[in-house]
Amino acid sequence: MSNRASSSADKLQLAPFRQENADPETMGGDAVAIIRRWIRDFAMSDHPELGREGHVCPFTSFGARIDTLRFGASEAKARDADRIRRELLAAFAQFDEIPHPRNMGVYRAILIAFPNCADEEGVKTLSRVQKSLRLTSFVRRRMIGVFHANAPEPGLWNKDFRPLRAPLPLVVIRSLVAADFAFVLRHPLLAPAYFYNFPLDGVRRLAELTMRKA
Repeated sequence: MSNRASSSADKLQLAPFRQENADPETMGGDAVAIIRRWIRDFAMSDHPELGREGHVCPFTSFGARIDTLRFGASEAKARDADRIRRELLAAFAQFDEIPHPRNMGVYRAILIAFPNCADEEGVKTLSRVQKSLRLTSFVRRRMIGVFHANAPEPGLWNKDFRPLRAPLPLVVIRSLVAADFAFVLRHPLLAPAYFYNFPLDGVRRLAELTMRKA
């Protein structure tokens, strides 16, 4: 896999949530429109199978209100792992450039659709690249996840709920938050990076977990 640094050529044009129509020639208009509708109708809505009250993703709802969500689409295919990696590295830099109200940077997110990776091989490529960047993203206080139509990961409050299912393959970059401790429990190798970013919260949550199991 190439280690070439990301360049401006690897940057995807990103559309804000409030932009109703993306230019199909420059922003993957159809794919961006599909993902925007899915965010509005699924992530920003209640769901009977969620297992708790509130929207599926409260952070996304607030991010839309303060204009810190960005949407893009890539033409990469399953064979383009190097290109996907470069585009995602460039997206990390673009993430840092999203303007936000003071003390509200945590609500930033970038959602990149990969419509040409909808088959099994494409999803495997996205997942492989995402996993290779997961530790890097944690250290940088970012989360990176893959959503797709058959995502098997269960919800935190209802094991029968599948929160990572989306109409198109999608990579999401968002801020790492203290509540992501639940994710760390599933992936212990990420614990050092989490405790580096949230030393006090991490110790408190670990202590609470230990007491519950005692």
